[in-house]
Amino acid sequence: MNVVFRTSDATLPRLVARLVAKDALPADLDAVLREGAGAARFSGKTGQVFEAFVSGDAGMVRLALTGIGKASGADKLSALEKAGAALTAKYLTSGETSLAIDFAGSGLSGTEAAALLLGARLRSWRHDVYRTKLTDEQKVSLTEVIAVSAPEGTAAAWEIESAVAEGVEFTRELVAEPANIIYPESFVERVKARLEGMGVEILVLGLAEMTALGMGALLGVAQGSVREPKLLAMRWKGADVDKPTAFVGKGVTFDTGGISIKPAAGMEDMKWDMGGAGAVAGTMLTLARRKAKADIIGVCGLVENMPDGNAQRPGDVVTSMSGQTIEVINTDAEGRLVLCDALTWVQKEYAPATIIDLATLTGAIIVSLGSEYGGMFANDDALAASLDAAGKTCGDKLWRFPIGPAYDKLIDSPIADMKNVGPRYGGSITAAQFIQRFVDKGVAWAHLDIAGMVWADKPGQTWDKGATGYGVRLLDQYVRDVLEA
Repeated sequence: MNVVFRTSDATLPRLVARLVAKDALPADLDAVLREGAGAARFSGKTGQVFEAFVSGDAGMVRLALTGIGKASGADKLSALEKAGAALTAKYLTSGETSLAIDFAGSGLSGTEAAALLLGARLRSWRHDVYRTKLTDEQKVSLTEVIAVSAPEGTAAAWEIESAVAEGVEFTRELVAEPANIIYPESFVERVKARLEGMGVEILVLGLAEMTALGMGALLGVAQGSVREPKLLAMRWKGADVDKPTAFVGKGVTFDTGGISIKPAAGMEDMKWDMGGAGAVAGTMLTLARRKAKADIIGVCGLVENMPDGNAQRPGDVVTSMSGQTIEVINTDAEGRLVLCDALTWVQKEYAPATIIDLATLTGAIIVSLGSEYGGMFANDDALAASLDAAGKTCGDKLWRFPIGPAYDKLIDSPIADMKNVGPRYGGSITAAQFIQRFVDKGVAWAHLDIAGMVWADKPGQTWDKGATGYGVRLLDQYVRDVLEA
């Protein structure tokens, strides 16, 4: 959806929205509209929308009163996003092609107005590529939002927020696509198509290169699939610093569980098991689009986990790129096997000071947190605090879990250096303990288990059912707060 800026005296579309703070209906509002809003119990609460039809100079006008509440600080930005999202959710398939949002008298700053526009754009995203029999009433009609009398600074703030929206939308696109469309090779090609020409350095390793490097853990996951695995590295060098920051994403483009096969019910959801890699790719697009002043390496370990005659078996022992050996107890605990080699590679190749990995890693994290928070594990308190603060600011919330030696012994193996799963309880923690064994001493590291966050079964504040784009805003906010501060 496109956002354009116009002055209030420009020709406006038939659909116009006015912003209303809580319990503060505009003084110039027509008496009939005021009475109608009251009868509908419209009070300007965040996300409320009241619609009426009024006669204007150019004919009938569809007027929407939109509640923006009375929050302050970061809560206000979140409320404004919700208000903008409520507008596009209501009018996306209304038959209207343009929506004018009148900011006159709203009292908003440019940053706040841009937050409302961001919510409107994010909530307008849909993935209808394969839907060929939509009726006219089901089809998206709204293509443009016009910002009228926008506060000073809105356009500049929107330049930044539109880059964020583009990254979130790209992540949603990657996550929403089915596994016969997005697999390791096509993931790479989709990323190249979006990032090449934007100043992002792209490096791709295939089967031969990873075999030569000794990535036995990642390759063990991939060996049951006809799809060749890939390691995708993207670098945005927007600052000259001693050591870069690395974002590493799990990219299992489809996860059957391998020989430890998953139940059939719900297996179709496993197309989004590459949500961590999708978030990394979307973040790199955002950073490049807004020309972030940071040096970031984005790495995606891309595999498909299938159960054919060549698939790895429970009980197999593989040797990781780090030289550590792993007894594979459960082939459905594959994400950590992908991540461990990706982590080793990025440390050997780029020696980052900080690593943040994102992965739809465990069902246990969904049992713990549902779909309200992503799980966070970290070896550095300052990094954890920065990520927590970034999540609260942008809405991609995190909840920190413990790690430590008491859990470490749960993944010791009698025949190898470690096994890839521990006992039933504490499953998210033992997964984090596994990954930590591949983090070099002195490297600040955080592991984000986002299994409950990348896909939604019902609409949320700024997304419809389906792919949420979780992680892009979190990483971008972290870059703003820590690396660009």
